[in-house]
Amino acid sequence: MSSGVAVEDEIGEKFQDFKLQKSPIRYYVYKIENKKTIVIASSGERSATYADFVKDLPENEPRYGLIDLDFETKDGRPTSKLVFISWVPDTASVREKMLYSSSKESIKAALNGVGIHINATDSAELDLDDSILPVVKKFA
Repeated sequence: MSSGVAVEDEIGEKFQDFKLQKSPIRYYVYKIENKKTIVIASSGERSATYADFVKDLPENEPRYGLIDLDFETKDGRPTSKLVFISWVPDTASVREKMLYSSSKESIKAALNGVGIHINATDSAELDLDDSILPVVKKFA
């Protein structure tokens, strides 16, 4: 199901540098503006942490997020993976939840090459150690 929401060109352009780590950015948070266009809502500098990323997600409004997540593999090697998070909290309005759910494929297509996709509906599902890292480490 497609919502007809377009992805701003800037997202794809900035993603290319981000993917190649040519960008001084750790993460992007995206939102749907005027029910028509997905735009960059905020970003975090390279020194930002996963906790900073989570703070940029509004408590009661959906967002999409992309983070270059640093972690250690099971054998202790430092590495990083690009992780796409669809944040659609249970507390959001039904209309917003439907709009974000039906528009997710549009932004995923613009962020071609991100292999890890996580859906989160409450803050427990954003917990780094309990929810995010177990999924990410499967791809390491």
